[in-house]
Amino acid sequence: MDAWPWVRRWKTIIDKLRVVDDAADERQVLQALSAPRTATVLGFVNAHAMNLVAANADYCTALAAADVLLRDGSGIAILYRRLGLAPGLNMNGTDFIPELLAAFNGRRVAFWGTQEPYLSRAADQAEALYGVNVVSLHDGFASIDTYIDLAQQQPELIVLGMGMPKQENVAARLAELGRPCLIVCGGAILDFMGGKVTRAPDWLRRLGGEWVYRLSREPKRLFVRYVVGNPLFLLRALLFNKASLTGP
Repeated sequence: MDAWPWVRRWKTIIDKLRVVDDAADERQVLQALSAPRTATVLGFVNAHAMNLVAANADYCTALAAADVLLRDGSGIAILYRRLGLAPGLNMNGTDFIPELLAAFNGRRVAFWGTQEPYLSRAADQAEALYGVNVVSLHDGFASIDTYIDLAQQQPELIVLGMGMPKQENVAARLAELGRPCLIVCGGAILDFMGGKVTRAPDWLRRLGGEWVYRLSREPKRLFVRYVVGNPLFLLRALLFNKASLTGP
């Protein structure tokens, strides 16, 4: 493990992951997250996140600082099964964050991420579908201090759509403010809600192939993440063995 520091970092994240067993367990998680008593960070861990963890110790620290980490995608399910662990439900943010928005009906929400006009379109959709009150909008390209200042508007739910690793770093800083609030690292959720990108067909999602659809729609942007990143993740999954979970 000393020769491969990424193994220790992977262990840190796997130990932190909250596996959701079934629909009843998912409802319990949803209920807890919708009533935060202090600043609470929700993150999602997929193969891309684990590649970033392997490459960047600071990102690992920011991701591990989240209060709740959920498994996202088939890559982490493959890793769990290799380790002899039950992967639970696929708690991808694109499906789960809308459930959170519905749970925050009538409450103050901030969307920080993506860019216009998609940001405003996402806010309009959220207000129309989920009844939230969007009190703050900002693109995802500002400094961390900008978002710290925006937090003075005291939203009860903050959705960060900045992509990894920036959103996890922003979330960690926002959590230091301590105000009761749920801070969600939402990845591309605002792009989906704002119509910038579309989701894969249901049948392809059920097969765990949504990444193939996304790659076909944005090949230049996502080539390294998927064509290079997925095989790299699988190679690391082969090297990361069960002994690492119980080692020092």
